[in-house]
Amino acid sequence: MNIAARARGIRRPPRTTALICAGLLSGAALLLAGCSQAGPAGSQASARSVAAAPGAGAPHAAAGLPAAGPASASSPGRPAARLALAGPSIIFTANLKIRTANVTTAASRATGIVLQEGGYVSSEQARIDPADHARSTVSLQLKIPVAAYDRTLATLSAVLGTQTALSQHAQDVTQQVADVGSLVASAQAAITQLQALLKRAGSVDALLAVQDQINTQESSLEALEAQQRALARQTSYATVSVTLVGPPHHGPAAASKRQHGFLAGLAAGWRGLRLAGSAVLTAVGAALPFAVVAAALAGAAYAGRRRLRRLLRRRSRPTTAG
Repeated sequence: MNIAARARGIRRPPRTTALICAGLLSGAALLLAGCSQAGPAGSQASARSVAAAPGAGAPHAAAGLPAAGPASASSPGRPAARLALAGPSIIFTANLKIRTANVTTAASRATGIVLQEGGYVSSEQARIDPADHARSTVSLQLKIPVAAYDRTLATLSAVLGTQTALSQHAQDVTQQVADVGSLVASAQAAITQLQALLKRAGSVDALLAVQDQINTQESSLEALEAQQRALARQTSYATVSVTLVGPPHHGPAAASKRQHGFLAGLAAGWRGLRLAGSAVLTAVGAALPFAVVAAALAGAAYAGRRRLRRLLRRRSRPTTAG
């Protein structure tokens, strides 16, 4: 009996140790499984808190109502605000300057390229000088879908002419888009609660006060929705400003520097002779009116002098005879 009891006492510790080890292993497995499940749930909860945080309670405070909890999360505008955080919202802009032989043809070609990619021309300014193509310029503001922005910009730089300048800018407005979406959702939830409160208004004064708050919230909602549409348009279409200028202007001085030889010297001498003759004729023409006046005065003086001599001779003749 004592031997059997001792044997059982000796066997118990290994079994107890095995059970403890098995319990520890199962607990560790459960802990790992719980962490793996809590990770996505925690990330989803943090994303929801970020989407709902900016300005979510402002419309409710303005309306004098408690902040919306689960009701605002199930409102139609809340999923849109949550989806806005799925990807970045970036506004792309670029300024491109191209020198081309014919600005009108290049402008038509640029318009065709943008229309083919699904974009459009938002503005166009042209100054065409038929006598001097070097002074002709065309300015285009093109709206290009973001998906085709890089490809279209490279095509415009390559096929329109010689690129002389290019600048690009990208602005990240992801947070601004999320904030506006959250404010829109909160304003919609506030209007819904105010409309429900309007049905339970017991007096005329309460009815008018609630209706005034509804009108205020609707005005704010319209402004926010307009801002949301503008941001959506800016992030969906990149803006490319294209300036087309004519070929460089070569003056007479540059042309004369490239001419050499006998004919070039003869042409230069003939040009100098014409310039000298033109200068002489100009001086003669300028002095001719003064010469005519001087000749008239000299003729009058000469005629008066002859008459004076004749009078003196007539007076001197009788004296001599006497």
